[in-house]
Amino acid sequence: QVQLVESGGGLVQAGGSLRLSCAASGRTFTFSWYAMGWFRQAPGKEREFVATINTSGRMTYYTDIVKGRFTISRDNFKNTMYLQMNNLKPEDTAVYYCAAGQIATMTEEYDYWGQGTQVTVSS
Repeated sequence: QVQLVESGGGLVQAGGSLRLSCAASGRTFTFSWYAMGWFRQAPGKEREFVATINTSGRMTYYTDIVKGRFTISRDNFKNTMYLQMNNLKPEDTAVYYCAAGQIATMTEEYDYWGQGTQVTVSS
């Protein structure tokens, strides 16, 4: 059984920062074999792609609206992925999900998902 557990969400003022973590576990799950991604879903909206990182961590890709503000990274020794979010804006408010699968922007390319962590940015 594969578990992805997000943490680090919370309430922050506009312009502030948060660091999300995604801890992976599972007897048959080899973290370093999977590309990882972050998605988010705001109330009443579809889940949208935020960032993705390849298995080694050397290749990353971001949606345009977070480029220069968010940084995705991973530590394959700790089986953990991160999303450093700086200069947060109210429109970043959403539930943030981590996922494991192929390096891709589409939800269908990911095999495993976490339960999500709420990020709320006040103006």
